[in-house]
Amino acid sequence: MTNLLTVSDLHAGYAGTTVLDGIDFTVPEGAAVALLGRNGVGKTTFIHTVMGMLRPYSGSIRLHDRELAGRPAHTIARNGVAIVPQGRRVFAPLTVEENLRIAAEGHRRGRWTPARIYELMPRLAERRTHRGDQLSGGEQQMLAIGRALLRNPRLLLLDEPSDGLAPAIVDHVAEVLKGLRAEGITAVLVEQDLHMAFRLADEVAVMQKGRIVHRSPTADFRRDRDRAHTLLGVG
Repeated sequence: MTNLLTVSDLHAGYAGTTVLDGIDFTVPEGAAVALLGRNGVGKTTFIHTVMGMLRPYSGSIRLHDRELAGRPAHTIARNGVAIVPQGRRVFAPLTVEENLRIAAEGHRRGRWTPARIYELMPRLAERRTHRGDQLSGGEQQMLAIGRALLRNPRLLLLDEPSDGLAPAIVDHVAEVLKGLRAEGITAVLVEQDLHMAFRLADEVAVMQKGRIVHRSPTADFRRDRDRAHTLLGVG
């Protein structure tokens, strides 16, 4: 299987400190990989570096044969990478429809249109005239996912999509993401909710102290409770 994303010996951090200490990471075309780990190990730093929100110290980030390391976020977005950021970050004063229209402007054309977003997430269609700050947390998360999809990405980065949501809403968001997986979208999922991660990911990678220390098919990781407990403190 061809890798869509190939990260090699990636080093990055803040103000001279090192957070990512030689990351090697791949995502096959059409697969979803869950990036797990305790708080503070560098998962969000990794997502931000791949997206161009943080410039790496060194290393390679390749999308197929195109080198992206060190390029600005808008260039990386044009090359087919989109992010659903932690905390959602929708435009609060704008309506759902306005949020989606802005997201669609000037980006890659493809199968994702506002009409398809409404089809995938009917609740957004019902709330299309409501402002971002009038939406529930789950509705804001769906809007954040919709905005990312309207960029028609080749690679979708999801940073803690369950963060701050009630369990029933987490299940609903997971169903939306499961629908995307059925369409073959390639994704990296950073997630603390292991039930969501296991439900969506083909493979699991675990970070410790800025490095990938384990990777395996999700089914194998779920069966190995001792390993899960050692790496994540659960199981």
